[in-house]
Amino acid sequence: MVVTIVEVSVHKDHIDDFVVASAKNHKASIQEPGNQRFDILQSPEDTSKFILYEAYTTSDDAAAHKKTPHYLEWRDTVAPWMAQPRKGIPYNGLYPQA
Repeated sequence: MVVTIVEVSVHKDHIDDFVVASAKNHKASIQEPGNQRFDILQSPEDTSKFILYEAYTTSDDAAAHKKTPHYLEWRDTVAPWMAQPRKGIPYNGLYPQA
């Protein structure tokens, strides 16, 4: 399993917009072949901070996600709302085993 933890910081005046756009991306992403999880987490201490937990069966599945229309739309929509560039951190998923 291939996991990416994406750290996102959003301008406070676009938090609600980010949540709506990310929900749309989430709903489409969990339908992708090879998608294991696509979680969106919001910090209770600083609601402008988010973590996206993306898990795919293979690196090819994860790469295919970045070419989907819903991902490209999300990326372009949320880019101006970012307080700083988002940071994706790759991991190898050990458990659960697919």
